[in-house]
Amino acid sequence: MSTAIVWFRRDLRLTDNPALDAALQAHTRVLPVYIDAPEEEAPWPPGAASRWWLHHALQSLDADLRRIGGSLQLCRGASLQVLEHLLAMTNADALYWNRLYDPATVTRDKQVKQTLQDRGISVHSYNAALLCEPWMIATQQGDPYRVFTPYWRKLRAGLEPRPPLPPPARMVTPAVAGGLSLGELGLLPDVAWDVGLRDAWAPTESGAWQEAERFIEDALAGYADQRNLPAIAGTSRLSPYLHFGQISPAQLAWRFEDLAREISVLRKPASEAVESYLRELGWRDFSHHLLFHFPHIAQRNLNPQFDHFPWKRANAAALRRWQQGQTGIPIVDAGMRELWNTGWMHNRVRMVVASFLTKNMRQHWLHGARWFWDTLVDADLPNNTQGWQWTAGSGADAAPYFRIFNPVSQGERFDAEGHYVRRWVPQLAGVEAKWIHKPWRNALLARQLDYPAPMVDLQVSREEALAAYQQMRAAI
Repeated sequence: MSTAIVWFRRDLRLTDNPALDAALQAHTRVLPVYIDAPEEEAPWPPGAASRWWLHHALQSLDADLRRIGGSLQLCRGASLQVLEHLLAMTNADALYWNRLYDPATVTRDKQVKQTLQDRGISVHSYNAALLCEPWMIATQQGDPYRVFTPYWRKLRAGLEPRPPLPPPARMVTPAVAGGLSLGELGLLPDVAWDVGLRDAWAPTESGAWQEAERFIEDALAGYADQRNLPAIAGTSRLSPYLHFGQISPAQLAWRFEDLAREISVLRKPASEAVESYLRELGWRDFSHHLLFHFPHIAQRNLNPQFDHFPWKRANAAALRRWQQGQTGIPIVDAGMRELWNTGWMHNRVRMVVASFLTKNMRQHWLHGARWFWDTLVDADLPNNTQGWQWTAGSGADAAPYFRIFNPVSQGERFDAEGHYVRRWVPQLAGVEAKWIHKPWRNALLARQLDYPAPMVDLQVSREEALAAYQQMRAAI
């Protein structure tokens, strides 16, 4: 009677789980394990919002396992030591996991694999998180890509979605003493700031598919045009489910490719929307590709020219106003308040608030990356790093530094009637659309509102940012 351990990490699902499927195919008994070891992910251990999501995801996964005869063993400690203990306790001779790609976890997993293999344990790892693993796509010279379009062209040409693996019908889990309760992991906040998150999300595998089907039914056909409109549910909102592995890119690619083939039903615009969404999954892969090949970028600029950029000294008071949505710039404040209340922010608005921080406030992009890391339920190191460096101008395929998002024109273009701002900045609920993105320009209105004046002059700060950019270039 052979026994194996399946080490769950960010693959918290039963369906299309390659490691779990392979273990169940090869062994009589399987012990599913989750190890809480945030220090092993330093300097980017999971933030508060991520740990909130993780609590509910683990709770859901354990319930799903129990329905088929299993259960989830929860542990805390150094992963290698915990695994060695469990292998000895169960007489297991094999360990299975799905791969992670962050620098710290890559280093840890290599050590775990080598140590256990040297002791005669069979170790198996699989891709469950990406369309294509980071080392599988390279330029003609064999180098990693730094520009998305040729990367996506190559990935798309070779993309052949596979049918997802079915969920297991039954499993046998060996009884092991000494596991922790979910509450003992201490993932939930001591102060109940999570009411908005609870209202906004169902952090379960079934919740992922409910969100996916909502997107398909209500938003997919208009995705290419409406994904930039923050006031409507025009995006998939699947990013946290993808991060925690409650749904896989392979599942989505199979589902959406299947939809794309139904041209007679969907009509051409909808099939184009499918392609647009697949491209966004490609961006996610590209972010993993970059961080895998350039692991230093989670902390430092990919473009070394920006090591000479004259950022302003960190300003705690100014950063706090940005974090709390008190900048006096409506679209920025709406985004930051949406983030605090729901653990998520619309992608168009993420770019606007990031541009405001790095260019109008001229604060280092790491200040923003760290805040997002702590407050986003979809805080994903490759995506977070890529997004902030793209906006700051220091990353791969980055927006030129001199491309500075004007938050007024961005608001007027993508939230023309002001519905998004009114939802998240209730002080402006009664302001007509003409002024809602620039209330300070109406002196009488500004005096009547309980809303701060802009913390920076947009035009002056833009000019100062451009001058700083020229100073950097002159110093190289």
